[in-house]
Parts: sequence; C-alpha cells; structure tokens
Amino acid sequence: MELLSPAGRWEAMIAAVQNGADAVYLGCGSLNARRGAENFTPDQLPQAADYCRLYGVKLYLTLNTLPSDREFSEAEHMLRLASRCGVDGVIVQDWGVAALARAVTPDLPLHGSTQMTVHTLSGVEQAAALGMSCAVLGRELDRENVRHICARSPIPIEVFAHGALCMCWSGQCAMSALIGQRSGNRGLCAQPCRLPCRFDGGKPSHLLSLKDACMASRLSELRDMGVSILKLEGRMKRPEYVAIITRIYANLLKEDRLPTPAELDQLALAFSRDGFTDAYWRGKPGPDMFGTRSENAPDPTALFQEAKAAYERGDLRTVPVRMEADFPADQPCRLTVSDTDGHRVSASGPVPEPARSRSLNPEDVKARLSKTGGTAFRSTETAVTLAPDLFLPASEINALRRDGLERLTALRTAKPARRESPAPPPPPNTYTTKEPAFTVSLTSASQLTDVLLDLFPAVVYLPVERIEAFSLESRPGVEFCAALPRICKDSEMPALLRLLETAKEKGCTSLAVQNIGQLPLAEKFGFTARGDYALNVFNSRSLDQLRAWGLQSACLSFELRYEQIRDLQKPLPCESIVYGRLPLMVTENCLISNAGKGCSARMGLPTPCDRPHTITDRKNEVFPILPVFGCRSEIENSKTLFLADKPEYRRCGLTCARLRFTTETPEECVQLLRRYQGRSGDIPASYTRGLFYRGVE
Repeated sequence: MELLSPAGRWEAMIAAVQNGADAVYLGCGSLNARRGAENFTPDQLPQAADYCRLYGVKLYLTLNTLPSDREFSEAEHMLRLASRCGVDGVIVQDWGVAALARAVTPDLPLHGSTQMTVHTLSGVEQAAALGMSCAVLGRELDRENVRHICARSPIPIEVFAHGALCMCWSGQCAMSALIGQRSGNRGLCAQPCRLPCRFDGGKPSHLLSLKDACMASRLSELRDMGVSILKLEGRMKRPEYVAIITRIYANLLKEDRLPTPAELDQLALAFSRDGFTDAYWRGKPGPDMFGTRSENAPDPTALFQEAKAAYERGDLRTVPVRMEADFPADQPCRLTVSDTDGHRVSASGPVPEPARSRSLNPEDVKARLSKTGGTAFRSTETAVTLAPDLFLPASEINALRRDGLERLTALRTAKPARRESPAPPPPPNTYTTKEPAFTVSLTSASQLTDVLLDLFPAVVYLPVERIEAFSLESRPGVEFCAALPRICKDSEMPALLRLLETAKEKGCTSLAVQNIGQLPLAEKFGFTARGDYALNVFNSRSLDQLRAWGLQSACLSFELRYEQIRDLQKPLPCESIVYGRLPLMVTENCLISNAGKGCSARMGLPTPCDRPHTITDRKNEVFPILPVFGCRSEIENSKTLFLADKPEYRRCGLTCARLRFTTETPEECVQLLRRYQGRSGDIPASYTRGLFYRGVE
C-alpha cells in the first residue's frame, strides 16, 4: 500500500518525506479543503514537486473545494500549474472542476475526494467512467463494504487510516456554514461539532466530537482486501506530528507487523482525543467513539523535539546509488551513477596526470566519491577502475562526484511531458424563468394532504425510506418524486431497491439523486433523474456536468448567495430551497441510540425514533434530530429559512423554488405554501434568511 501523508506547509512535507511517506498531499492557493493551514504558494509548488520526485515520493495537490464561477480562472491556473510541475495527481471534489481538468490538462491524473461522498461500488464505477484514477472512500464505511468495493473496483481505492474524524459524512456538512458562514465545503470549517451541546435539553456533553481514527492495528487487513492508498490526516497539525505518525505507519507497513505498545503510546502522545477509535471499521458506531482533547493531555514536547531534530538532519531518507568510476591513462576520467529506479547518468572529468610522487589509491578515490553528505544520495556500492601511476587533485574528484549527482538529480526530477488545451466556453444559459414554480419536500406521511395537493405544487418530494406510509393520489400537473437517501451503503442496497419498487408502484415518476453512485438507479427503474441539494452544485460547470449525465433538473447548493444563483449559467432547469429547516449534518452515528433513548433496527423506523429529539448548543439554539435511512441521524437547523416576503428569489432565473417541510404540521405546510403563492401575508415569529444574502467565505 502507498502511504500518503499530509503537508500543511513546507516543513511538514520534509517531515513526511524524511520519515518514509510514499506520497504527500498538500494545498496551494485558496481552493483546498484546509484553507486555514499555511499551505504552499504557487512559487513553492514546483520546488515541492522537485523535492518529492528526487526522493521518489509522489505529490498530490488538493483542489477539493466548491469554487464559484468567478473562481474558475484560479482553478484553471492551478490545474495548469500542477500539470506543468509534474504533480502526480489532483484531488477534486467539484464535478465542474473535474470536467475542466479533463479538458485543459487531459494527462493530469484526478483523484475523487472523500468530499464527493463516494461510498458505494456504483459511485466508484461512475467516478472511474468520468476520468477519476483513484477514489477516496468515506471514512464511515465498515470493513465489509470496503472489501466489497475493493474486490470489484476498476480504479485504486484510498482509505483514511489515522487522524480526525468528522461527525458528518464528508461533503454533507453545513453546520459551520449556516452558523458562522465558514463552509466546510469551501475549506473553512470552524468545527462547531467539537463544542459541548445537550441532547433533549439534558446535561452538556460532547455529543458530536469523535475521537481520532487509528488503523495501525488493521494494516494487514487493509492490504489483504486490496486497498491501494492509506491516507494519514493532519494538514492542520504540526510537522512534528506528521513526522511521528508517518514514521510509525511506514515502519508497520515495511515490517508487516502490529504496532508495539510504545508506538501506540507515541501516536496518542502526538495527538488524540481521549484515545482512538476504529468503530466505523468494525461496523460498531456508538457512544464509545466520542472524545475531546483534554487540557491535561500529556506534554509531547520531548517527543516532538526528537522528531524535529531527526528530520531536520535530512539523512533519515536517502536515495541509494551505485557509482562506477574509470580513471584511464591519457583519457578523461568518467563516473557513472545509477539508482534502483533505473536511472543512469555519466559525467566526465579531466585527463588524470602522471603521478610525480604519490599515485591515486583506489580506496581513497572510493572514499571521496562516497562523500554524498548534504545531498539526497547515499552510495551503497562504489567500483573504481584505476590505471597505475596516475594523479588527480581531490578537488577534481569531488567535482566529478558533484557533476554525476547533479545529473542524476536532474533526471530524477524531470517533469513528464503533458498536453494542455484551451478551456471550453461556459455552458449556455438555456433555462431561466421569470417566476419559479413551487415544489415541496415532505418528511412524514401526515404532511401529504388533499388540501396541499389542491394547491398544485409542481413536484412533491417524498423520502423513499418512508414511501410505504404515503397514500399517493394523482393530480394533473403534480409530479411525485422519490427522494433517495444521502447515504446508502452497498450492504443496504437490497433494502433500498425494494423501496424503489414500492415508489414505482405507488406512482412516483422521478428520482431525486443525492450522489453519483445513485445515477444508475434512475435508469434501472425508469425514473426521471433530478439532482438534489446533496450534489453540492455550486457553479455553472457543475450544472453542465449534471446535464451531460442526463439529469432533468438540479437543486442548487443552499450555500450560494442569491447574486451567485442569479448569475449562474443554467444549462438545465434549476431549483433552490426557499423555505425550511436546512440540513446541517447527516451522521453515521444514530444520536438517538447513542443517548440511550431507544432506536430502530438498522433499516426500520419505529416510534422511538419518530418522537421529537433535539440538540441544544451553548447559545441555547435548539436543533431537531430527524431519523433517516439506515438508522442515521440528520440534524436540522434551529430556525427555518423564510424568503416569502423577499422578491429576490423570484428573480434568480430559477425554474422551481422548494419548500422543505420537516417538523411542520400538515396545517402549517398548507399555510406556508399559500404564503409563498401570495395568498396570505403572514410572517413567522422566528426565522432566518439562511445564506441567501450572506453566502459563505
């Protein structure tokens, strides 16, 4: 397996390389998911690529955020820079960025970020079909689902092995964005999940703060099932931390063994939150997974100082070379240097002189040629052929060695030849309307009433996991759409397929798709495919990619400001949420079960989950918890988005405007749809404008 280490700055990259990383990932510019790290400048990226190539280490650039239309020029610049620098791959989240990369830098490998929420074999296959050369799976997957994917995947699979876990599935968290305008999808997560909160108004605790993952004892299992890349998290961490975790994992992989108690202690001392967890891997999420960073955590100063001193020496990792020197009479001396990767160079020096007093000694020549200190190289074998009675100054032998090593350096750091093409034009602005039609999404069967349908919403979205409870009666001009769950593992797919059969039988004609792995389901059941908000559509090129996939519409990211929505090129009909509690998180942990309040079976949803449950934060804001497919929890915003009294949403060129009903009564659903249709003028006592005017950083 390839060991992939984090580098939030130059020193961390050196720490990773020196301590045995096979590859390093880093950010450059503002379009990476760790904008708070020091990161690399565009001037540093070529140097970083050369440094890594010199040591035989791969370098991956993170371009894994959602850029706006105005930021695509920066994205294009970073793609071209990465390609020219010989970066080994770019990690992307946004499908618009992926499409741009395939167009302008077709030879640059692309890795699908975990922010894409790829967590099924179908998702991996779709990623491969669209040009990804590697897929990074969700950290929440258990061993059986990873094994299933690895055994059938057409591309290499990467998994997280060590470091911080997010409470929400990657790419699906909006808590930081909605609370403080700092979007995790834009690289500025403020980690509000690490703060204490209260379940159902009880005592404060860290209900959302997970321990760090540690897979140090699972490496042989990962290797045996076919995982290709093992990722260590930590671009926001100190270089010393990177050095320690990289060294330990590198040794474990190299020696094919379990960690010692001392190594486990060092991992915990470097950083942990009340210890580590591998509960997701074991398929046993629960309350024992949670922890915080204690103020009384042991001081790692001595460990960090030792690690720093070691990697700063620069001799922890060297490139083994073989030297063959020939010192003939009456001809220039010659040195050939070769490495274990197949590189071979030759350098020539002056013609040796006849010895006047002391002749060259083969052992002395070997000693001089082997003095590679201060370079990346280490001579493992030096062969010298020396004619008798010759002399050459030590300075000339040293110069010959330097010349040979410089030539080898140039060969090892040579950049691959790659093509570049002009950027394709933006997509056409085909679908814009003066007034959007209204759609509604429902949570419970009781919200679907004849009175609501008599208001003729254009589309009614129904959660597929509850589809059996809905009684659907056709109405002219009203479309019933089965909304897929944001998360559905391969092991849960049989249950989902049964629900889709029911949805088809009940009269649903379309399917709301939440991730790329679900695209084949629409075709399988003959549904019209609609892209939902979980696809994180943030720019015009992403919309164009959805159009190319055959989707008939797309619900835009609710992190967009209205000006951004208005200015999007719309190559397919667009929808935006204009009312409702916006979803903050979807969690693999069932918060209701964790609190000991009773829980459903893994695929069912009985009464204990349907009773109201909440989380209250330190500012006494109350966030409802909804049970969703697969015994997961969805945390909703404390206030409802309300825009009925604002005309701007009607002027954004939207085809549809969605009212998202979650905790509302059936009567409230009707009243609110009437309000948006202009049939009343009521304004709620408590509401939020969400990010419609503020947007995110």
